[in-house]
Amino acid sequence: MDDKRVWAFEESLWIGDADHYRALIDEECVMVLPTPPYVLKSRDAIEAVADTPRWSEVTISQGQIMRPQEGLIVIAYTAEARKEDSGYTAHCTSTYRRLAHDEWRVVQHQQTPPIAVKGSTE
Repeated sequence: MDDKRVWAFEESLWIGDADHYRALIDEECVMVLPTPPYVLKSRDAIEAVADTPRWSEVTISQGQIMRPQEGLIVIAYTAEARKEDSGYTAHCTSTYRRLAHDEWRVVQHQQTPPIAVKGSTE
């Protein structure tokens, strides 16, 4: 999967509907999210995110893509998601594995909202 497709794939997970999300998340996925119970795996991870309201748009910045071996892609980025009158920012990682030609699934995802640093003006 080339870089442009990687970012389109990741963006689709933020704004696509629940069925689209379920189709792209592997049954063996593990996630770390900023809400309890924080660490989720398998169906619990899929349903925790699929059942939340979808974002209407997302901006991905500071993107990094690594390909440590054939059929494995690891990405890191900052996401700024928006819907109606609310927004959300998080530093994220995702790992994809290839199941077949042009068939990829997310096996790992984590989101870390920015941490307030004491004395910081940002």
